[in-house]
Amino acid sequence: MNLFKEIEQKDHEQVIFCSDKRSNLRAIIAIHNTTLGPALGGARMWTYTSDPEALSDALRLSRGMTYKAAVSGLNLGGGKAVIIGDPNKDKTEKLFRTYGRFIEGLAGRYITAEDVGTSVEDMEWVRMETKYVTGLDRALGGGGDPSPVTAFGVYHGMKAAMKELTGNDSLQGKKIAVQGSGHVASSLCDHLATEGAKIFITDIYEKKAASVSERTKATYVLPEKIYDVDADIFCPCALGAVLNDDTIPRLKVKIIAGGANNQLADEGKHGQMLIERGIIYAPDYAINAGGLISVANELEGHTHERAMKQAEGIYDTITKIFAIAKRENIPTYEASNRLAEERISSIGHIRTLYAGKSEFDGQLTRVSHA
Repeated sequence: MNLFKEIEQKDHEQVIFCSDKRSNLRAIIAIHNTTLGPALGGARMWTYTSDPEALSDALRLSRGMTYKAAVSGLNLGGGKAVIIGDPNKDKTEKLFRTYGRFIEGLAGRYITAEDVGTSVEDMEWVRMETKYVTGLDRALGGGGDPSPVTAFGVYHGMKAAMKELTGNDSLQGKKIAVQGSGHVASSLCDHLATEGAKIFITDIYEKKAASVSERTKATYVLPEKIYDVDADIFCPCALGAVLNDDTIPRLKVKIIAGGANNQLADEGKHGQMLIERGIIYAPDYAINAGGLISVANELEGHTHERAMKQAEGIYDTITKIFAIAKRENIPTYEASNRLAEERISSIGHIRTLYAGKSEFDGQLTRVSHA
């Protein structure tokens, strides 16, 4: 891997490599763009097969956060952290507090939160070393786990996609294949079950999927078989790059709408493949923006109820993206990108590339005094 070429490819501002032998911390923090405000994005903990794989994930995810914030109308930039390790075995107070020290050293350019493999409890350890952390327990003045807000937004975005396909946004009786059974997928399945959808679910951790399946009457499917389910909607809610050369030809659905980030392995190539297959794609960073909306409200001192109401508006965002794509005859991912880039460009002239610490602190008043 050509390290700097990889970083420069998507115009990242800064990448920080964090290493500490005593705590066993090995992490990468990627800051993509701070034009609209401080970079905000979760800390993902995962057993990456290589350091280059971890870097690629951080770069892809941080860029997605920039676009997610912009398309959602938030005054935040895009960043992401990946912690290399097994979330089921390697978590310690020392590790997360050390990670917090690295966050503190960035003086507000990056704000962290929980993500795949990390939790509210982990962020409480991070908070012991830095104020630049969100997604905290409500007892500590935070907004709590943002996953339910993410799920609520995905649910409404899914309904918008169904309206685009059929003219009716009801999900009653629709077959939905859900990949993953983490916090977002679990909460999403509750909404789907309440509306009467028929759910197929999988996870690499079968016990987690079994718990969701029992509660929502979902049918369990082996992880490698989820792409072959004959359904109306495929809902990726696990890791990224699951829509690729191997999986897209296997899909038997008309809609893809899910909570995972960076679902397209290659945006241009695989976005086009979906069009050729006649599959409607709800761009991932637009439909799953509820979690970011939640933590943005936490920063500004607003309520969980306000965040849920804003997440409901993802229905209108997805509808607008579909309208742009149809009007301009472009893929939906490109329509979403244009929407985000136009906002960044229009506001960019009133921001400097590197906003001062005082500017970032101004957006963190509530967190600082939580």
